[in-house]
Amino acid sequence: MKLKDYKKVETTNIDFKLDLETEKPKSWLKSVSAFANTKGGIILFGVDNETREEKGIKNVVETTEKITELINARIEPLPRYELNYFQENGKDFIELEIGDGPITPYFYVGDGRKEAYIRSGNQSIPAPAHILQNLILKGKNITFDSLPSEYNIDDLSFTLLSATMKDKTGKSFDKERDFISFGLANKENKLTNAGVLLSDQGALKQSKVVCTRWNGLTKGSIKEDALDDKEYTGSLISLLENADAFIKNNSKNSWKIQGMERVEYEDYPITARREAIVNALIHRDYQILGSEIHIDMYDNRLEIVSPGGMIDGTQIQNLEIGKVPSMRRNTIISDVFSRLHYMDRRGSGLSRIIESYDDFEEKPKFLSDESSFTVIFPNKGYSPVLSGNNPVLTGLKENLVSDEDYFLIKLYKSLGDKIGAKTLSGTRQLFMRFHYDELFTRENIKEIFNVQNSRASEIISILLKSNLIENAGDSKYKFKK
Repeated sequence: MKLKDYKKVETTNIDFKLDLETEKPKSWLKSVSAFANTKGGIILFGVDNETREEKGIKNVVETTEKITELINARIEPLPRYELNYFQENGKDFIELEIGDGPITPYFYVGDGRKEAYIRSGNQSIPAPAHILQNLILKGKNITFDSLPSEYNIDDLSFTLLSATMKDKTGKSFDKERDFISFGLANKENKLTNAGVLLSDQGALKQSKVVCTRWNGLTKGSIKEDALDDKEYTGSLISLLENADAFIKNNSKNSWKIQGMERVEYEDYPITARREAIVNALIHRDYQILGSEIHIDMYDNRLEIVSPGGMIDGTQIQNLEIGKVPSMRRNTIISDVFSRLHYMDRRGSGLSRIIESYDDFEEKPKFLSDESSFTVIFPNKGYSPVLSGNNPVLTGLKENLVSDEDYFLIKLYKSLGDKIGAKTLSGTRQLFMRFHYDELFTRENIKEIFNVQNSRASEIISILLKSNLIENAGDSKYKFKK
């Protein structure tokens, strides 16, 4: 690659080093560990990390040998890597390319310590305990949900799983046959963690969904600021259904003015919100003890937060959603949910969430760090206009249902920034008296607005031009639907 091409590489996947630090090799070897533990990456020697100034390396042969020596001595086990040298603008540069490793975790060993690192954005940080455990399992080609639990098959019940399997697939769940073939138990009749999570009891303590409907736009105290709050435990299937029911019960089918048209909306499209809940349940990191999925509803948005970031250490906000690879943290649970038709094996869930907002200007957002993954849904039924203190909207509810509500928003959209509060208020009173069906005259306007003939004519002209009223003949008018 040319130097200009390196600058286009995602910061998660590249580090720049001006010189090779031999006295403090941890400064760059921690990135070797981090790249090997996540999705690989590049360290480019000869470029200043802060200024991107291209100064080059003085002694390429000596530097290359020292890089090899330090990696072999300080990184355990030895990762896959490749060293390349190139010249540009009369200067020498060294590219150290580290591959993602199959036998994680890869440790930096030195200074009397042994530490595994991961990438978090453009930094290499020590792997938190739960991520270290995941790296250990990955190195053994094992997932957490496949590990045997302390429970035998007969210790827990599976009534909901059996009934759901019958309902969704038409096939009965056979305890003798399906436990082992689905990965819910091993040959010693011990339930795997996946089996425990799909049992009626959902016996893992960290398998929990906490739901809160907050009053307003910010989080407050449960006692004073929560309109509704629930905690759900049990089978992953019951968690899915209960969480979705909570969102539905705290949402409203509403409508908004788009241009001058009335458009019906669900606050949060059912396909999108269920997709996000499913993703949270099957991709969350169950090794983070004391953690749970949080569903927080506000006036203007829904946030679903699940424990555990992206498996490969990337940050979802830095990626193109349509190109995010499908990686499953809990393969057995994912497979069972796919059998139940709760998810698509192709991993296109994030794209479907975005597509469900094709008819809406604001789109869902995805955020992640090393310990959490968040989906933020805009409320399609939320109108910031209604949250203000405009006099014409006093007492108007957020979710619109009446002819008056519809007219008031139409009035505000048309004239709110063009005429004064007195004229807005007068127009509202006029509508409240005559609505859409009754006719009114100039005299009615003079009375309600308390104005003379000339001003009444101006008001009629304004309302006609704004398409709020129409001429009904014989010097009479009516409001337009």
